[in-house]
Amino acid sequence: MCYTTSTMKYITPTPNIMGGAPVITGTRIPLEVILYRLKEGYSIEAIHEMYPWLERNTLASAIDEAIHRITQTFHAEKVS
Repeated sequence: MCYTTSTMKYITPTPNIMGGAPVITGTRIPLEVILYRLKEGYSIEAIHEMYPWLERNTLASAIDEAIHRITQTFHAEKVS
């Protein structure tokens, strides 16, 4: 599936929320914060404990959307 801003369910960039940074939909949690925590070795469970009001499935799905978006954005095209 190709994700665009209009098809992304779990990640939303809105100009007047967190300066337009992509956030988990319905929250003010920047996706960047989640990705940095994953980089630092935090598990999804540990991150979920930091945001207990956020459903674990929503957190995992936002991460999946980010992965798919990055894959689509940086996918190399074959040069003939």
